[in-house]
Amino acid sequence: MDNRTRNMYLIPYGLWIILFVVVPIVLVGYYSLFDIDGQLSIVNYKRFFSPVYLGMTLRSFWYAFLITVVSLGIAYPCAYWLTKTKHKQLWLLLIVMPSWMNLLLKAYAFIGLLGTYGPVNSFLNVVGVGARQILFTDFSFIFVAVYIFIPFMILPIFGALEELNPSLVDAAYDLGASPWTTFRRVIFPLTISGVQAGCQAVFIPALSLFMITRLIAGNRVITLGTAIEQHFLVTQDWGMGSALAVFLIIAMGLTMWITTGGKRVS
Repeated sequence: MDNRTRNMYLIPYGLWIILFVVVPIVLVGYYSLFDIDGQLSIVNYKRFFSPVYLGMTLRSFWYAFLITVVSLGIAYPCAYWLTKTKHKQLWLLLIVMPSWMNLLLKAYAFIGLLGTYGPVNSFLNVVGVGARQILFTDFSFIFVAVYIFIPFMILPIFGALEELNPSLVDAAYDLGASPWTTFRRVIFPLTISGVQAGCQAVFIPALSLFMITRLIAGNRVITLGTAIEQHFLVTQDWGMGSALAVFLIIAMGLTMWITTGGKRVS
């Protein structure tokens, strides 16, 4: 294939990137420079550095970090177990299938499950524990978020484990390494690319969650995503919403840079 033909194939890709990536980012940056009265100003960026928005940013990072850590703690053993099963592709399909369902439907399903009169509280009553306030708590928010994002953590880790040369693991055992030492010194370092990809796939969208914070956490959890939604749909302060989106885009870019070890993302 010559260079001219290759460049022809790149045209649709380039147009897609320009129209649906570059242009929206430029528009967000443009609107962030206007205050609520439509006057050109940097007041939105000054407001971001107020205690309210800085605290909201820290909470967003904290919850995204918790969701990522819990997802990783569940996904890595699960992915490792999948590589050892006979029907691994079938099990992987069953894990991925819930991600095909609409997010709003899943959120409402959990409202029914975790509600005061839902199956979970009914079970707690049967076993004598008594009904508990599960919905509209930090626990319910993190639990549902992990459920939604965990397939995106399992898939890259599973791929990395599948590519791992089993002879390297056998060699570690032959040299007297314990299972924990083998995992720590051989398996995990050689699959770190899958862990990095999974953390990116979970942490970045977790930073901008807003629907789950409303439906599952009952607005007890206020994140940057929630604030952006409020500014665009409720207060109609598009400038402040755009300024928050700019910082969110920067945070996502830094997250990708950090999780790839500062290397160029290809």
